[in-house]
Amino acid sequence: MDDATLGRLAHLNYLAFGREMTLWSDRGIVEESGGVLLYASGTDFAFVFNGVARTDPSVAPAEVLARADAFFDELHRGYTVVTAPWDDDLAAHLEAEGLWAFGTSPEMVCRQRLADVEPPEGIELRQAADDADIADFLAVNAAAYGSLGMPPEAMADSVQRFDRVLEPHIATVVAYDGDEPVAAAQAALSHGIAGVFWVGTTEAARGRGLGEAVCRWVTNWAFDHGAAAQSLEASVMGEPIYARMGYEELYRYTSWFRAAER
Repeated sequence: MDDATLGRLAHLNYLAFGREMTLWSDRGIVEESGGVLLYASGTDFAFVFNGVARTDPSVAPAEVLARADAFFDELHRGYTVVTAPWDDDLAAHLEAEGLWAFGTSPEMVCRQRLADVEPPEGIELRQAADDADIADFLAVNAAAYGSLGMPPEAMADSVQRFDRVLEPHIATVVAYDGDEPVAAAQAALSHGIAGVFWVGTTEAARGRGLGEAVCRWVTNWAFDHGAAAQSLEASVMGEPIYARMGYEELYRYTSWFRAAER
């Protein structure tokens, strides 16, 4: 598959997961029309959970921002606008309007199944199969993403419909050290490929290769379930790990923060 096609599919998978994850809470709202996607999750936390993406590059940047402001002002929330390389005009407008570009994330892809590797000694990987397993997944990432500034309650607030997380096109794996959940990851199938999401390791368990172990597991799960390729949006901590595993960067997203009160 050529880079342009794979990059497009990876972007569509990323948007699909954003829509789906928003509806893991009964409070979640997805509004999409006229080339703009708006999503508000079960948490007020602006980053990741409340956002905007332009799905039609011909929509004027001023219209994107005006629609986002109207949507989130009604909810009294801040939000994040995500731009890709084809959104240069939108990015320029956001910067001119004073939005804060707080980070870039590489869109990385894996084109073939990875070698199976035994998990670190004493670690058991289990695919989530019930509500208790999803609760463990949430607990791991609530702890793990605190390192990036996410409040601990954001995960629980955004995910109450565990049945939707357990749908068969989604795989969630949790790494256990004895009975303690210490790492987790997800993969979601769409558009003929899959995306890796929510890779996290609790702070005390870092440095043991657990992030790689759970990412490798969901990557291979996706290929075994028919994905033509696997994609992910890497954090600063995860990027070197994924590159070592065989993921390659295609482009980068930029995230722009808009405060609730301006």
